[in-house]
Amino acid sequence: MSEIKHKLIADVSLFTKKNILLIKYNDANKYDHQSGWFLPDDLLLDFEHPEDAAVRILKEQLNLSEIIPVLNHVESFKGNDSSWHLVFHYKAELSAIPEINFSEDVNSIQWFEINKLPEKNDVAHHGWALYTIDEIIKN
Repeated sequence: MSEIKHKLIADVSLFTKKNILLIKYNDANKYDHQSGWFLPDDLLLDFEHPEDAAVRILKEQLNLSEIIPVLNHVESFKGNDSSWHLVFHYKAELSAIPEINFSEDVNSIQWFEINKLPEKNDVAHHGWALYTIDEIIKN
């Protein structure tokens, strides 16, 4: 019997009244060989609760420690590598854009106006973050 491959992932959408944060990572190999804009995300560590992963992502990648994101929705699909992906999408609404000192894993960050998001071709995974943002806004 073949081994079932799976990936448990959490991401965090940081919103202000009219902006959302997207990031670019330095090591595309760590992110399914994808480059472009992402929502801050990472794989869950062994036995890590998705909410703990969301808090960890904000702390480790963006040095933001007092934000508690809320689960917005969960997505399940088969990835390009044929593995099963289970993605926990979290959201945090901020009153203002915070000062961010991002980690060395992050290449750059940018706050985009919700109605002026980057083009699909500039977003990793064929624009996946754009679809996620649309779903989060609907919820």
